[in-house]
Amino acid sequence: MAVSWNDRLRRRLKLRDVDILLTVVRMGSMGRAAGALNMSQPAVSKAIAGLEHTLGVRLLDRHHEGIEPTEYGRALLDCGMALFDDLRQGVTNIEFLSDPTAGEVRIGCNPFLAASFVSAVADRLSKRHPRMVFHLKTAYGATLYRELSERKVDFLIARRFSAAADERLEFEYLFADTYVVVAGARSPWVRRRRIALADLVNESWVLRPLESVVGAVSKKAFRVSGLDHPRVTVVTDSPEVRMSLLATGRFLTIVPASALRFPTRRSEIKILPVELPVAPVANEIVTLKNRTLGPVARLFIKHAREIAKPLAERK
Repeated sequence: MAVSWNDRLRRRLKLRDVDILLTVVRMGSMGRAAGALNMSQPAVSKAIAGLEHTLGVRLLDRHHEGIEPTEYGRALLDCGMALFDDLRQGVTNIEFLSDPTAGEVRIGCNPFLAASFVSAVADRLSKRHPRMVFHLKTAYGATLYRELSERKVDFLIARRFSAAADERLEFEYLFADTYVVVAGARSPWVRRRRIALADLVNESWVLRPLESVVGAVSKKAFRVSGLDHPRVTVVTDSPEVRMSLLATGRFLTIVPASALRFPTRRSEIKILPVELPVAPVANEIVTLKNRTLGPVARLFIKHAREIAKPLAERK
């Protein structure tokens, strides 16, 4: 059966049914979707069956492990996510027009940028528009880009992910981050005026996994310096754990320099005078092409450009 956008289809295709389909795929089963939607399972099944009858194609494959969309289902899901995102943006625009001091924005970024640069932008904007709400989704690499592609965030402030050669994405340079070795204020190393990377090989390190951006930076820095990578005492993705261990005065770590610049300098963390032979990494605004951002998102990006400008001029 050929599917065409005619009056019959317009009358029978309901937003509620598309939302049910999205929920079923997200939850992985009719039963879990029914619970999330506060509906009965037969009602969910009936809605999906109605969609399939209207479109004349099977949208879901059922198997012993659960439910997954067919190629037709994925096509409708892509449209559905875009549709609900546009509706959300429309409501946000109306809210902003009725009260320019209000509205919300969803930003994806890594934990260090969230606690530093992105927080500085939110702080400045919230002073001028105190009723705005900023949702920060923190993750790394591929997870962030997936959140953007699924329209769960409005845009990213992130490093370009190596596998993100996606034609659907647009990138705007903000500033380049250098990396620095840091210690807690109680560390004996903070009293040294000159330190070679070789001096720190046998110290206690707390670092992110080697496959991460910071892990790759540390690995390259030691390799280029002709040194073996140090034995890492604690491996963690958690910035809070790293900062907590630094406070003891026993540990060292490597962080992007911007993490100590915004919104205020961390007096308990000291940058050591160590040169890391690695290139800076660019932080960028990442958006989906052909996706219209709401006024609050555009305003946030405008302020991000202003705060990043002094850093960008140093590249």
